[in-house]
Amino acid sequence: MTDVSVLAAREVPLGGPRAMEVRRTLPHRERTTVGAWCFADHYGPQRVGEGNAGGMDVPPHPHTGLATVSWLFEGEIEHRDSAGVVAPVRPGEVNLMSAGHGIAHSEVSTPATPVLHGVQLWVVLPRAGRSGSRDFQHHAPVVADLPGGAGTARVFVGALAGVDASPVRTATPLLGAQLDLEPGATVTLRVDPTFEHGVLLDRGELQLEGAPVPYAALGIVDAGPTTLRLVAGADGARAVLLGGEPFEEEFVMWWNFIGSDHDDVSAARDEWEAAGERFGQVPDYVGEVPRLPAPPLPPVRLRPRGRRGRSVTEAPAAS
Repeated sequence: MTDVSVLAAREVPLGGPRAMEVRRTLPHRERTTVGAWCFADHYGPQRVGEGNAGGMDVPPHPHTGLATVSWLFEGEIEHRDSAGVVAPVRPGEVNLMSAGHGIAHSEVSTPATPVLHGVQLWVVLPRAGRSGSRDFQHHAPVVADLPGGAGTARVFVGALAGVDASPVRTATPLLGAQLDLEPGATVTLRVDPTFEHGVLLDRGELQLEGAPVPYAALGIVDAGPTTLRLVAGADGARAVLLGGEPFEEEFVMWWNFIGSDHDDVSAARDEWEAAGERFGQVPDYVGEVPRLPAPPLPPVRLRPRGRRGRSVTEAPAAS
């Protein structure tokens, strides 16, 4: 019998003057990471009104030591960053932005977006990758059939179920895929036994290895099994499958920064507040505020945590 732990989502505001509510499962008090996936926000479906009311408008904000992975089910978001990249985020297309030593970006839902619905994910970079350069990748994965007509998979990172491996480069071995399961379908997926896996339910009803995964929750299976068994409810199910080798390094994650210790994060915050060259400028962003200010650090030193204990993230993160 494969053990499954289930992390319930909590509602938090996404940073900005017009903060939208998102459902966050990672990081969690009981778990910091699944593989190197260290942050998972699920949002929508949210209707966007006139003037982008109810949409996403996250002003320029910084990142260090991580990669962001944007994946939409509905809507469109414009991404701008200080590496000079301006790119749309569309359903079925993945954008991976690597911060390396430092980057700034903005995210705004476009005027043509009536409904916004998707997930925002972060990946912690290993210590050696946190001093690297900025990078941006885009990929539109093919839709592949799952065994037995159970549904389809869109593999945006890594490889799964005989689907050609995604060309998206990652600093550590990872898996990311959207699974759309037919009503009442049962599917057994062959997976890498060195990976731990998480299944985030977006729609319908779903069981993972016999354990129900509630809406917006994350069901987790530790490394070891060679297969994962999923059973959809009577109306089918849509889920995001995440996986990766257990990330054993300790790190600090606070606001939008990842570092090895308190001093790393404190230095990054100071450089952002000073508008230093480390993060650069996001060109042509138009919004209510030109950039998000960093909140004050807590009055205690931030402690590095491992994957089984929550890293400090008291300040609401921007995506």
